[in-house]
Amino acid sequence: MGIKIILLGCFIAISANCFSQKIIPLYNKAIPNSLTNNMKEITLYWDGKFGGYKSISIPTLEIYLPVESDANGTAVIICPGGGYGMESYQKEGINIATIFIKQGTAAFILKYRLPSDSIMKEKNIGPLQDAQQAIKVVRENALAWHIDSNKIGIMGFSAGGHLAALAATHFEVSFIPNDEHTNLRPDFMMLVYPVISMTDKLTHPSSRTNLLGENPGEEKVTFFSNEKNITAKTPPAWITHSEEDKVVDVDNSIVFYEALRKQHVPVEMHLYPNGNHGFVLDLPTESWMKPLFEWMKSNGWIKELKP
Repeated sequence: MGIKIILLGCFIAISANCFSQKIIPLYNKAIPNSLTNNMKEITLYWDGKFGGYKSISIPTLEIYLPVESDANGTAVIICPGGGYGMESYQKEGINIATIFIKQGTAAFILKYRLPSDSIMKEKNIGPLQDAQQAIKVVRENALAWHIDSNKIGIMGFSAGGHLAALAATHFEVSFIPNDEHTNLRPDFMMLVYPVISMTDKLTHPSSRTNLLGENPGEEKVTFFSNEKNITAKTPPAWITHSEEDKVVDVDNSIVFYEALRKQHVPVEMHLYPNGNHGFVLDLPTESWMKPLFEWMKSNGWIKELKP
């Protein structure tokens, strides 16, 4: 296992790994929409191994850059899932980022704020602000990180998939300070067993409660139901889900696919007949991600697949 060093505010090259690994604060200035709080971040361990985080109030961006000679210019911002109550940072973040850089794609793991009235003025908008800021940071540093500013995508798992889709359907309004007028539209999105809708029929109840509260109004439900906010400008999508998902109904992905198709937005979906929520995490990462890389290649975001 490689050595991991965390030093906020600085760039550190980790020679024990075969890639650059850095963690930076998401915001250089004050975190928007935040309240003074005493919340302490909690690190989660499963079976004695690092798993993720909860009670996140200070967002960060963890940077994985491929070897410069292998870099294809494409970048992906990764949003781990966890029902907006925690973030599965290892399995749905670090493990994924390490595969991307093997394919020459830069990866950025977003540790976004988790909704809480104690840390945010408007808890439902905090994660979206962080996703927009991540896109802004990556796009503004594209040259320094050897990235094509027109090849920046976003990926999300479960509730992280909801957040990724949210960033891909609400990019025309900036919820963060953006005096530079940086483009906040991701160029593509990749959604893995995503929560899509906040409607009673489709939503994942705890994700909706954590994000919107117990009894959200119709206007708020509509705003945060991604299938209701697609336009012809929505970026292309790749989606995968299991028909046996007992946590997030596969119809979330299906209605999103149909809504994209009706707006003539390019979309590719892979449905598996077996496997519960998080099913891909039980498969070899490089194996289940191969169709994703094939899709990226067919769209010109990567030139060739590496073995």
